[in-house]
Amino acid sequence: MEPRVSYGAHVRGLLTLGMPIVGSHMAQMALHVTDTVLLGRYGVTPLAAVVLGTTSFFVLFIMGSGFGWAVMPMVAAAQSNGNSTDVRRATRMGLWLSLGYGVLILPIFWISGPIFLALGQNPEVADLAQQFLRIAGFGMLPALIVIVIKGYLAALERTQVALWVTIAGVFVNAALGWALIFGNWGAPELGVRGAAISSLAVQTLCAVLLVAYATLHRPLRRYTLLVRFWRPDWTMLGQVWRLGWPIGLTGLFESGMFTASSIMMGWIGTEALAAHGIAMEISAVAFMVHLGLSNAATIRIGQAWGQGNGRALRDAGLMAITLSGVFGLVVTALYLVMPAQLIGLFLAQDDPARPDIVALGIGLLMLSAAFQMVDAAQVMALGLLRGVQDAKVPMVMASVSYWGLGIPASYVFAFVLGYGAMGIWAGLVVGLSLAAILLMARFWRGAARQVEMPKA
Repeated sequence: MEPRVSYGAHVRGLLTLGMPIVGSHMAQMALHVTDTVLLGRYGVTPLAAVVLGTTSFFVLFIMGSGFGWAVMPMVAAAQSNGNSTDVRRATRMGLWLSLGYGVLILPIFWISGPIFLALGQNPEVADLAQQFLRIAGFGMLPALIVIVIKGYLAALERTQVALWVTIAGVFVNAALGWALIFGNWGAPELGVRGAAISSLAVQTLCAVLLVAYATLHRPLRRYTLLVRFWRPDWTMLGQVWRLGWPIGLTGLFESGMFTASSIMMGWIGTEALAAHGIAMEISAVAFMVHLGLSNAATIRIGQAWGQGNGRALRDAGLMAITLSGVFGLVVTALYLVMPAQLIGLFLAQDDPARPDIVALGIGLLMLSAAFQMVDAAQVMALGLLRGVQDAKVPMVMASVSYWGLGIPASYVFAFVLGYGAMGIWAGLVVGLSLAAILLMARFWRGAARQVEMPKA
């Protein structure tokens, strides 16, 4: 007979794990919101360029972070069985794969300008975006290290340190950005390059601090995380690879869908792209809460799966979905009540393009309210499935939803039917809705009915 844990205990467990993770994700997002706010006051064209550059950076980052996300359920399952050796092995090989990926994709950032031009972007915006990425692209390596170490620490239920390190990064980024973008405090005025230098510095700082904690904190020393780090572990590398690459591709399909929407916005105009970037930043802040709860669900589900406890697995999944749904309703109400005020936070009062950007942004934010719930549902379903180390079929479902339906629908609504920027976002609603349905059905019709023990 499987031991029963009350729903209240599951909620407390999810919140204890999830709230620091949510805070860390929110702080991480604040880094990019800070850049958007600063550049929105610097100029519309630099803002559009950094929106394009950072969106492209994160497409590649999300793909590479699959190995870090794979570490989380693997460490959670190993820890629940008392297997400290596999905790170390999975984390090390996650770092190996992440660093290898980061080195391989660096050249893409150097030649990003011609790529943006080939995709139909404004030449001035493309040039500024390339300037940004030629500096910020080196931040891929520390950013991927951060993802792996965060996953390792979260699976060991040590989520507070990542929160505080990321909050410190927000303040450092704001200070450096204020100095280097505008030329304040005697620094040179570097515009988009200043934003890139600030981002690179903060990513490096966060990586150094998290690695130091993971290796030097007394309770964690027993895992000897970096001792003989250079030694390969081909068996575990293969296991992390098999789980990580479909997770990475799933993230690529999703983030690529939003990048494609940014590119289509660029076809409409610079102001539409700027409004889209602001609306996406606001929506992404709320999404970080759903993502954090999804990460907590991955850990709780991974622990239950590692122990073969199907009752705990199902109850934890149900409570995670409930918490995410309640938050989604609150955010939807906020978007509907004060969209203009939210958009206006990102623009200077005397910016001549402000009225047009605010008007466009309000419409986009209203649509964001419409897909808030399905977006929450699909990311939660992905978290539940990752907890049982199910990634390949969800990857296929995601590709069909985002690219087989979502992007074609965006193009048809925007350019064939003539709905413009609103049509692009309507297509996103369609793609996310299908993903939510397929992924939820897979979890509840599969893993939630029958628990498979982890393979040795």
